Amino acid sequence: MIANTQDQIEHLRTAGRALAEVLQELSKQVRPGITTAALDLLAEEGIRRRGCKPAFLGYKPEGMKRPFPAVLCVSINEEVVHGIPSQDRVLENGDIVSLDLGLSYQGYYVDSAVTVCAGECDADAKKLIETTREALNVAIAAAKVGNHVGDIGAAVETVSKRTKLSIVEDLGGHAVGKAVHEKPFIANFGNAGEGEKIVEGMVLALEPMLAEGNGAVTLLGDDWTYSMRDDSRAAHFEHTILVTKDGPEILTK
Repeated sequence: MIANTQDQIEHLRTAGRALAEVLQELSKQVRPGITTAALDLLAEEGIRRRGCKPAFLGYKPEGMKRPFPAVLCVSINEEVVHGIPSQDRVLENGDIVSLDLGLSYQGYYVDSAVTVCAGECDADAKKLIETTREALNVAIAAAKVGNHVGDIGAAVETVSKRTKLSIVEDLGGHAVGKAVHEKPFIANFGNAGEGEKIVEGMVLALEPMLAEGNGAVTLLGDDWTYSMRDDSRAAHFEHTILVTKDGPEILTK
């Protein structure tokens, strides 16, 4: 969406603050022994306690066979995005855990994700997580008025090439605001100066995903979870930003 009124911007800011708080709370609960279903319950409680609504619960985009059955996406190790919480899925020490969450406030949507370790992660896992976080930071910095969406992808690509981690090319970011997903799609690779022009008021969900393997994904039998085809580990970070004349404002910080 293009946020061009102060009311729209304030609703988005309120939504972003709420989402940031809930994700921070959830991150602190990630530990060996907790189930992904328990994290999902905490996510719903946190969202509703703040007067917001879960964005993912019951969400069914075009082409999907069934609605998403949970509030929170929990993706572990080789899973990249859209992992479905379960009472049977218990976190183990060293797991790389992506928490992806969306909510709406007064009809305005925001989306954010973090990747954290359950217990103690090895050095390679820490490198993967920190590099993906860095990729998000450079993506945000590139989301300036007058740039193009290709500048965002090109920025992520520079981080990937420098660290020899792979970009998950089939997945990427998107516009957001009045719906969970809006156009344009924002790839995590590309050429500077190409693609849709970035203008003031754009609300964008930027989400780099990097992997230790070759970057190819497959859709699992639950029809939602994307996993690395070579079973390599992946990480995922996401912020919703508002493009302003003074630069990108991170709404979900």
